[in-house]
Formats: sequence, C-alpha cells, structure tokens
Amino acid sequence: MINTCYQLDTLDTPRAFLLSLAIGIAFGFFLERAGFGSSRKLSGVFYFRDMAVIKVMFSAVITAALGLSFCLVMGWINLDNVYLIPTVYGAYIVGGLLFGIGFVMGGWCPGTAAVGLAGGKLDALVFLVGALIGSILFNELFPMVRGLYQAGDRGVQLVYETLGMGRATFLVCLGIAAILMFWGCEWLEKRNTLPVAAGTGTPDYTVLKVFTVAILAMAMVLVIVPEYGASEKAVAAGPVEIGLETHLMQQIEQAQDHIEPEELADRLMRREPGLIVVDIRPVGEYARFHLPEAMNIPMEQIHQALAPYKNVGMVVLYSNGMTHPVQARDSLWRAGYRNVYILTDGLSGFIARCLKPVSLRSEPVSPAWADRVANWRKYFLAGSAMPGPAPQVNTPPGPFLIDADWLTQQINRADVKVIDLRPQPEYNTAHIPGSFALNIENLRANLDGVGSMLQPGRCLSSHFAAMGIRPADTVVIVYGDKTQDATLVAIALERVGHPRYTILNGGFSAWKNTAKPLDQALPEPMLTAAQPVDADDGFTVDYPQILKDMTDGKTIILDVRPVDYFTGAKSDEARAGHIPGAINRPYTEDLVKVGDIPQLKTIEDLKAAYQGLIPSLDSRVVIHCRTGHQASQTFFVLKRLLGYRQVFWYDAGWSQWAARPELPVVSEVIK
Repeated sequence: MINTCYQLDTLDTPRAFLLSLAIGIAFGFFLERAGFGSSRKLSGVFYFRDMAVIKVMFSAVITAALGLSFCLVMGWINLDNVYLIPTVYGAYIVGGLLFGIGFVMGGWCPGTAAVGLAGGKLDALVFLVGALIGSILFNELFPMVRGLYQAGDRGVQLVYETLGMGRATFLVCLGIAAILMFWGCEWLEKRNTLPVAAGTGTPDYTVLKVFTVAILAMAMVLVIVPEYGASEKAVAAGPVEIGLETHLMQQIEQAQDHIEPEELADRLMRREPGLIVVDIRPVGEYARFHLPEAMNIPMEQIHQALAPYKNVGMVVLYSNGMTHPVQARDSLWRAGYRNVYILTDGLSGFIARCLKPVSLRSEPVSPAWADRVANWRKYFLAGSAMPGPAPQVNTPPGPFLIDADWLTQQINRADVKVIDLRPQPEYNTAHIPGSFALNIENLRANLDGVGSMLQPGRCLSSHFAAMGIRPADTVVIVYGDKTQDATLVAIALERVGHPRYTILNGGFSAWKNTAKPLDQALPEPMLTAAQPVDADDGFTVDYPQILKDMTDGKTIILDVRPVDYFTGAKSDEARAGHIPGAINRPYTEDLVKVGDIPQLKTIEDLKAAYQGLIPSLDSRVVIHCRTGHQASQTFFVLKRLLGYRQVFWYDAGWSQWAARPELPVVSEVIK
C-alpha cells in the first residue's frame, strides 16, 4: 500500500517539499501547454469562443477521480490515508462567487496567474500582488469573518454517499457529465468562433472520440470490479492488513497515539471545541468520579457511539490504566479512525500528575508549576468526593452566561446548537437562524405521583439526540420571558452529563433588540445516537434525604418561592408553609428587568447577596421551590455562576412535601 505524506505525518519534511515542487512544476507546465499563460485565452470562456478552461478542469477532475478509484480498487491506497477537505457550504458559496468575479474581472486565478508570470505577463503580476494583499487583509480581519469562514460546516461529506449511490455508479455519472461537457464545449467553440480560413480544414475530433471511449471504459470497469473494501472484509489477513498494522506500529513508535495528562487538563479547562473525552470504565466508577464533560461508553458500544466523530475533532479514551484504552484505540484505528488518542497512564496517572497536592509530592516543583497544579485542582476537584484539601475558589469552566455579540461570533460553528424555548407561534414567526424549538414541558413527566418532575436521564438524552446535539457540542439556551425556562433546560443537560452549555442573558429579546439576523426556516437536525446516562445524576435529592439534612446541622435548605408562600400567607398546595429550618430567598431577587424582559444580575451582585446566606463555597445547599422550575435558576446561579461546590436540587419540591402528611411543616401565619 502507498503510504501518503499525510498518512505518515511527513508533510513538513524535505521529501514532501521536493514532491510538492515536482508536482507544481508539472502542473505549471501542463497549464502553460494548455494556454493558461494567456489571460485573453482564459477570458475567452466567458464569450463561449475558447472553452479550454472548462475542458482542462473537467479533464483534471475526471482523471483524478478515476485514478484515485483505481488505486482504491487495487488496494494501493486507503481512503483514510488521503486528506479529505471538509464541506463548508457557506464559505464555499461565497468564496466561489468571489473567485468567479475575480476571474471575470482579472482573467486569472492564482494558479494560472503564476503560470502567466513565468511567461512574463505584467497583468499576471498585478493579479498576484492583489491576491497577496487580499490574503493579508483576510488574515488581519479574520476575527470579523470567522463566522463566514465556518458557515455551513458539515465535516467530510462524500458526494456519492450523500446521493445514496456507490462510488462506481457515481463515477459513471460523472464520466457521462464530463463527456457531455467536452462535446458541448466543442459545439460552442465551433458556433461562436470566427469563420475558418480557407484551406485550414475542419476540426479533428479523433482525440476527443478516443478520450470519450476511454472514460466510459474505465468507469464501466470500476462498476464490474468489486471495491477493495469488500475483499478486505473477506480476507482475514493479507497485504493490506499487514500494511495497516505496520502503519499502526509506526504511529505507536512515534508517540502519535497518546496525549499527556497535562496537555489534556489544559485543553479541558479551555473547553476546546471538538474535544471528545470518553471514559470506558464501568458506570459505577464513572459516577464516583470522572473528568468534566467525559461521556461514559462501554467498550462493546464504542464503535457505534463514536460513529458521528469518526475523523472529526479529537477523541481521547481513558480508563484507570492504559490496557483497555489501548485495545479500544487500536480497534478504532483499524476501523479507519485517525483522530483517537489514549490518555497516558490513564486516570490514575492524571490524578497523580495533575491533581496530587504539591505538598504530598516526593520532589519539589517550581512556583509556576505549583500554580498550574492549583488551577487544575480548582477545576477538576470542584464538588468531587476525591481526597485532598478542598480548593478555596472555583472558576467556572467557561462562559455559562453570554450576550448576543458572543453568539453572533459562534453561531455558524457546526458544534454550536441553539435551543429556543418560546411558544411555537413566536418561534415560527421569527427565530435565531438555525435554532431548534423546544417546549420545556416536553422535558417533564409524572414521576412518583408528582406531575411536573424532570424526566429520567435516558429520556432526556433521547430528546437532545433528536435535535442532533452531540457530547462535544456547545448548547446555547434562549428563553422568552422566563429565565427559569432556560435554567430548567440547563439542569436537564446537567442530568445527562452535558455541562457544555450557556444561556443567552436577556433571552430572545437580547438578540432581537440588537438588530441581529432572524429566520423562519426550520432546521434539519443531523440525528445522533442517544448517549448512555447513569440513573443517578449526583445532584437531585428526595424527601428522605431532606429529612436527614434537616437534622445534620450542616445543610442549608434554600426555599426560593415568593415570601408569601414561604410564610404560609398564600398556598396553592395541600398545606401552607415551609420545611423546618429552611431559609427563604425568592428566585426573583436574582433578576433585574431590562425593559420587560428579566435577566440575571451581575456576578458581583449575586456573589454579594449569597455570601450573607451561605458561609462558604463548600457549604452543602439544597434548593427547592414548588415544582423544581424556579429552583433550577438558583441552582444554576450557585453552581455555575458563583462556583458553589455542593449544590443539590429537590425536584419534587413543595408539591410533594406538602402532600405527604407525615412530613413536618412550619407556618409563620397565625390562624
């Protein structure tokens, strides 16, 4: 099998440079021979007098397509060893239009201009200088055009797979299209060219006829001969498998199969887009402690679960040690995955190298390294049950609250999904481009007799999968006029182990009032498999736990209902009042109205308010309201905005507590 420079990761070596130089010289030579050194000849295509550009381009496309396919059929090349350019619809459309306009106006493209410059053409030099200046401007203005650069990113999409046909069938269709184009170009040239001078004769189509027969014959051969992939599955061992194993050994020898704990820690703290971390340990071990945003996948399900991420982003596998991740990584590599890595020394190594306190290490570390360890511990041990001194501060891992400008810059990313929680008629009238409509009541159900409980994790996971939300995606939550709608979705994402989310502060009005673009089209989700979810989310508590918390003297029970309902002056449940020992801070006190739309107060204001209620960031806090809806907002504020580490949510809330006569109630209203 041919080992490509891309496959061997040798694109920056002298050998790759020499190969590129030789290919470039040959490319320029043939372009010059085809007449591409003349802008007049190039511009002739727009007058249908000289169709050389079209004919050469189609010749290149069909030759490359047939040549690569024959190499695949013969087993000389594996498609995984070839760099496949991702499909970015928006950027390609706009770039194609700009390229076409430039071609019409200048008569050159960058490649043909280089050929023209080699022939001494002054206008080619002017065109190349302009292209250079444009490239510099693009680099300098990139932050402004980043959204366009990533607009419509769909990853690697093969045309024949998208059309639902085999490669050979597609090549036959492509060959027929090329033949029709060739003959059509000849007809246009003959029709629009000036009369042939006397004695020059008529055009000779012999070469074109031979070329036509050759294209059809080669395409039909590909239809008859089975693709190499089919025989590869049928043969237990052979030259291709040996080649694959050799390449696998080369990857391992060159240390291209793993990532160090320190590098992974930094990437996780940056919330790096496209990073997928997979914990392959048993569910119980995963529930006790796991790396943030890691999804738990049993080894027997790993091929199916990771199918959407094949050669997309970076996948890191880990377990306690390295044995099982190595086996899983090698299996995935043989299946064509080239973006899978293992965590060096596993989770045990990660804990020892990144999370072990400096004071317990056998060797002294530098002050700079001690600071890195402190930052890692603050991030990865927040709220965990792992041993070691608890950190004193907690920095939230990313922007959990954003504004419209942030969303504008990120909205065209393929890994950003927007959920709109407004009523369906409002959504249908106008919504943020690409956003999905979601009624929050679809996330709730009757559980344990309580009619408004958040659904189990497995059900929520299916909901989010139906919207095409993958573990590596950032979910942007947009509310209408109730902040707690957004935080209820946030707590649903927390339940399924997806903390990569953020809320648009001010909701849809914040977007609309800044004259951002709106849409009425319904997005088409790219369906993904529902992720396995542990039954215990780790933060939801029930009434037996509340009874214990009432007497331990350490737990703060925070009731966020309005004051009148807390005191018992008003009631819409079986009994009035509150849980003994609970304190009251209505959820509305965390909000400020901008116009008619509520949004959360500043971090500074929220921090000052809660410091008087909760002694420290390590205090145990249980939050409840009537049905869990309003309490989700306070949960979000404490856990994600202020960094409290032991925050719990009583979903059933006062609806359940008041309806159970055996549970104690305190009422401050004298009857």
